[in-house]
Amino acid sequence: MTTTQQDIRPFRLDIPQAQLDDLSARLANTRWPDELPGVGWSRGVPLEYLKNLAEYWRTGYDWRAHEAALNQHPQYVTTIDGQNIHFLHVRSPEPDATPLMLLHGWPGGVVDFLDVIGPLSNPRNDPAPAFHLVIPSLPGFGFSTPLAGPGMGTARMAEVLTQLMSLLGYDRYGVQGYDTGAWVAPHMGKHDPDHITGIHVNALLTFPIGAEGEMDGLTEVEQRRWRAMQNFNDGYLQCNSKRPQTVTYGLHDSPVGQLAWIVEKFKELTDPEDGLPEDSIDRDRILTDVSLYWLTGTTGSAAQIYYEEISANTWTETTDWSEGTDSTEDAAGWTPQRGTVPTGVLVSVHDVTIRRWAERDHNVVRWTELDRGGHFLAMEAPDLLIADVREFFGKLR
Repeated sequence: MTTTQQDIRPFRLDIPQAQLDDLSARLANTRWPDELPGVGWSRGVPLEYLKNLAEYWRTGYDWRAHEAALNQHPQYVTTIDGQNIHFLHVRSPEPDATPLMLLHGWPGGVVDFLDVIGPLSNPRNDPAPAFHLVIPSLPGFGFSTPLAGPGMGTARMAEVLTQLMSLLGYDRYGVQGYDTGAWVAPHMGKHDPDHITGIHVNALLTFPIGAEGEMDGLTEVEQRRWRAMQNFNDGYLQCNSKRPQTVTYGLHDSPVGQLAWIVEKFKELTDPEDGLPEDSIDRDRILTDVSLYWLTGTTGSAAQIYYEEISANTWTETTDWSEGTDSTEDAAGWTPQRGTVPTGVLVSVHDVTIRRWAERDHNVVRWTELDRGGHFLAMEAPDLLIADVREFFGKLR
C-alpha cells in the first residue's frame, strides 16, 4: 500500500504515569553489585558514580519537563513499507530554506539535535542559510517501532527515509548524520542521488579494504587514529552484533543496567576523554536519552542495526585488522561503491576518520578538522556543527 501525506499523523509524547512510577520503583529497588577496589573506569562504570547518577535519575531528574520541551517541536508518525517512522518536522520561517534531514546514531535519538534546531531553522537576522528540518527516529529507535522485520540495515533505512522526504514534498534536500546516521546518509545519496544536494557527516567510520598501498604514507595523526580503531574496546559492539536479543533481557528489565550500558559510551566517546560524561554533555540531556530507550523499550530493537551491519555480513570473523582486510569488500560487507553526491566530512578530536579511505568511498568536497568536540558533537559542541553545516550547504546553494 502506498503511503500518502494523509497517512502522516501528528504525534505528542505523553508517557503514562504508571511507567514513570515503575521506573522510580525499579531504581529504588536496584540490587547493587560489589566492585574491585581502585579500578576506576578501567573495567566499566564505577559503582559509586552509577549509584549517584541513578539516585539523581530517580529523585532529581524531571522527565515531564523534558517531555514538554520535546513536545514544543512538531512531531509526526507514519508507516512506510510496513515500518513505523516517528520524526520531528520543524519548518523554517525563511521561504528559501533548504530542507535538511538530521540522522542520529547509537546510543542516541532525536534529543541529540535539540540544541541545533533553533539556530539551523531560524537564524533570525543572521545571513546564514536556514533549514527546514526533518529529524527521524531511526527504525528500531525511540518511537519508530516495532521493527518491520529482519534486514533493516543502513541501506534499507536509507530507502525508507528517502521515501519519507519524498512524502513530505521535498524534491531537493540535504542529509546530515553521525555514527549510524553517517552510514545511512551516504546510502541515501546512493539510493536517490537525483534528489539529494549534499551529504554532511561527522563521526564517520572508514576502513581499509585490502587494496595495495592503502596503508602506505599514513600521517602521524592517521596512524594514531588507526591504532585507536584497532585498540577500541568493542565489548558493547560484539554483544549488540552477535547476540542482541540475549543482551536485551537484562537491559530491558533493569533501568540501572540500561543506564550503565549507555553512560559508558558517553564517558568513552566525549571530549575530554579523561572527564566525566556530564563535563561534556548536560546530565539531564544524557538522562533524557537513556529515559527514551527505557520508556520506549527499544534497547533490543536499536541494537539490531549492529547485527545487520556486522554479523549478518560476517566481516568480523575473517578480517585481520593489522594488515587491512583480506577481501575487496569494506568493513560493512559490501564492495565499495563510491558515492557521487557532494559530501562534507567534519572530524572531531575523538573521531578516527582517515581521509584517503573516506575519499575512496565518498565524493568528499569539504574536509574540516576540529580541535575540540567528541563523538556526540550536536550535544557537546553544537556551535561547531552548526557552523560547518551552514558553510557546507551554503556553498552548495
